[in-house]
Amino acid sequence: MTHPHLPKAALAIVLLIVLAGTLPAAARPLAAITADGMLRVGMTGDYAPFSVRDADGRIAGADVIMAESLAKALGVALVVVPTTWKTLAADLAADHYDVAMGGVSITPDRAAIGDFSHPVLHDGKRPIARCAEKDRYTSLPAIDRGNVRVIVNPGGTNERFAKANLGHASIIEHPDNRSIFDEIAAGHADVMVTDGAEVDYQARRHPGVLCPAPVTDSFDHFDKGYWMTRDPALKAAVDAWLDKALAAGDYARALEAAGTSEP
Repeated sequence: MTHPHLPKAALAIVLLIVLAGTLPAAARPLAAITADGMLRVGMTGDYAPFSVRDADGRIAGADVIMAESLAKALGVALVVVPTTWKTLAADLAADHYDVAMGGVSITPDRAAIGDFSHPVLHDGKRPIARCAEKDRYTSLPAIDRGNVRVIVNPGGTNERFAKANLGHASIIEHPDNRSIFDEIAAGHADVMVTDGAEVDYQARRHPGVLCPAPVTDSFDHFDKGYWMTRDPALKAAVDAWLDKALAAGDYARALEAAGTSEP
């Protein structure tokens, strides 16, 4: 179905909102969060160093440290709510959590559903491959070949980027982002195009096995932020806390602490 007065880009955003469901009237504003004494933060637990689920099911990582700081600033307790990249928008729309954290990229379709904080990190898509083959993947045309197997985690911006830009390569969906890099190391896939922060982290986690491909620049550029229920008071409170935390170096220290710990 088309609408004669909407451009295609706007129509796509409207369709995404319809599919995900609009934010319900019951979505909790800041006043309800403080009255309840509990801040619910959604995290996927599969995106190191931002959020990682351990063997016991507990989610840790840089954004758990930041979520604890935010809850303290609001004077409430923190509850981490597990979610997935595929259900991230639907879970926010269904009021399963108040704020999504853990490496969430700021995109127009997400911004049409809920508010984003000020950016916490600037990033871009880059390739990671086995070290012995990293020089094969220095550009999108070099990756976009029929004999190249590109692995993606379904439901997030990695899958969206691959399907939009790699029409000739073989795209393999792997449902568990925690083990997806082991698939490359084992030779089951050739390369993954993902956020630069994750490329660098996983290269450190797999020294001599996985390496960033030597590209001259990221394939795109975007910001990451904290995605929340649409409430002006909540956004103002989150931004005020975040600005102070960034100025104090808290986010950089949280990333460093998470990057040197075992997931």
